Parts: sequence; C-alpha cells; structure tokens
Amino acid sequence: MAPAVGVDVHDVILEPDAAGLLARAVDAGLDHLTVGDHISFHDGTGFDGLVSATAALTMQQRLPVHVGVYQLALRHPVPVARQLATISQLAPGRLVLGVGVGGEDRSEVLNCGVDPATRGRRLDESLRVLRALAGGKPVDHDGEFFQLAAATIRPAPDPPVPIVVGGRADAAIRRAAELADGWVGIFVAARRFTDTVARVIEHAETVRRRPTWFGLNVWCGLDDSPAVARELLATRLSELYRLPFERFERVCPAGTPEQVAEWLAPFVAAGCQHITLIPAASGWAAGIDAAAEVRAHLHAIT
Repeated sequence: MAPAVGVDVHDVILEPDAAGLLARAVDAGLDHLTVGDHISFHDGTGFDGLVSATAALTMQQRLPVHVGVYQLALRHPVPVARQLATISQLAPGRLVLGVGVGGEDRSEVLNCGVDPATRGRRLDESLRVLRALAGGKPVDHDGEFFQLAAATIRPAPDPPVPIVVGGRADAAIRRAAELADGWVGIFVAARRFTDTVARVIEHAETVRRRPTWFGLNVWCGLDDSPAVARELLATRLSELYRLPFERFERVCPAGTPEQVAEWLAPFVAAGCQHITLIPAASGWAAGIDAAAEVRAHLHAIT
C-alpha cells in the first residue's frame, strides 16, 4: 500500500502568506501536515507544537496535522489533555500527537524545571495519565511525578487522538509497544526502521497490545540539482543542530524528488505508512511542490 506523504510546516505557518502556502500543500495532493515542538532550543529557538498544530488545522480544513514530536516530559499532562480535547473540538479526527523525550539541548530540559535523568519516567507517567484522561471520566492518580484527585477532562476527544512515540532507544520501543498507538522514526536508515517496527510489534504482543501506526519524519534536500539539494540540506542541519552534516548524511537523503522517492521506497516495504518530509529547498513553495513530486514518484514505485 502506498504511504501517506506529508510535509513539515512549522516554519511555514509563520510566513505572511501562510494560508496560501498551506492551500498549496492541500492542492498539491499531500496527505498531511506536520509541525515540530521545542520550548527553547540552543539559542532560544522554539515553536509550541500544539499551538502550531492548531494554526495549521484552522488555516485549512482538509488535511490532518501531526505533531512530531512533542516534548511531553516537559509539560504537565492535565493541561495537555485539555489542549488535546479543545483541538479535537475544533478539528475532530485531524490531529496525531507524536511524543518523545527530547534532550538534544540539556539546558532546554533544565530550564523547564525537569531533571534530564527523569525524562523517560516522566514521559511514561504522562502517557498513562493522558490515556486515562482521554476517557472523559474522573481520574485518581498517585505517581512519582503527578498526583491527581478526580481530574476530569470533558468532552473527551471523539475520535480519540492517536499518540505515537518517537525515539530509537530500547526505552522508546518499549514505550511505543506498551503505551502508544505506534512509533515514528527520525534519523534512521531503512534497516534500523525495519528492525524497530518488528521489535515494537513483538514486544506489544507480549502485553497483548497491537500498535498499528508506523511513520517516518525525514529531513531531505530537494532540488533539480542533487549538488544544490545537498548543500541546502547540509546548511539547514548544521545550523539547527550545530553538528557537521556528515553526522546526518547517511539518514537524510538529498537529490531530485525522484531520487528521494527511491531512497524512501525501502521504508515503505518495511511497513512505513506515514512519511513526513522536512524539506530543505530554495523556498517554502518550492519545498511543498517538491514534496508533492516525491509523493507522486513514491506512489508510482510502491
């Protein structure tokens, strides 16, 4: 089955012509939009994932929006549950919440009052609380990090908001299998993606669960000139992560839309159903158009 292919728009929604650019993504035939989330990354860069998702949902009325991924461990789960319920009233069935532990910038975690060593446990507990609150009934909870007495969030999201886990570590695989609806990868090769999907499914079976949502967020350079595509991608990633591009090159394709589609085909063969392209292109419109071309080529070969 051909995958759903979308494009990351967390910067696009801040552009003066944001509504026009999102309409362009809709008209191009893309299947979803994706936004990221950071509170204060490195030099203070950030974008609130749920605020951005709300903007992307209300600027256009057709495409679902994925948050990939939300730093849930840095927030209290009760107000997050309220945000999810409110967004569900605005755009029922059009939100997918990806969550992860983050941590690339230690100061981001510390400045939120969170001990980096507890991020994984906090995320696990937050997921349990979110799932309990999603039922719309009073929740009592006495955990390591959160204490609730008859906490209630109504109306409950209808349909429920799918929650997927990002990350490559063993803990992320367990988390996806036990507490989420699936897993989303980033910075992984096709072989690693294949292995992780198999491990999530295998572990889920041991706890009598069946995650069914598997996706990939992938940075990619897109241009008619492969050399230009590589340079655009190298510049974006080096500036954002403050690491040499060689650290990313094996897991971030660059080239023409057809070449990027060919690079992605093994992921589809491994069970990837949802692909978000994070394009480095000559401009926002060019990135959206190139993402749509990748989708067309990928659908033709899978």
